[in-house]
Amino acid sequence: MVPRRRGLASPPKGHQESMAFILWLLAVVLVISGIVALFRKQVLYGVVLIILGLLVGPGGVSLFTN
Repeated sequence: MVPRRRGLASPPKGHQESMAFILWLLAVVLVISGIVALFRKQVLYGVVLIILGLLVGPGGVSLFTN
């Protein structure tokens, strides 16, 4: 008899869609904040915010998924 692995069940589909929307919204806020920081001559801070926005967004390389 093979023991079953105990792990977390996959979340329901509606939960995944709402999480994708939240990540998308967070990414948009980060990128817009980065652009505003660039206009305020805060280049390093702006670039960091834009890169974080691209990493968090569901269309990019998300930090919160496998």
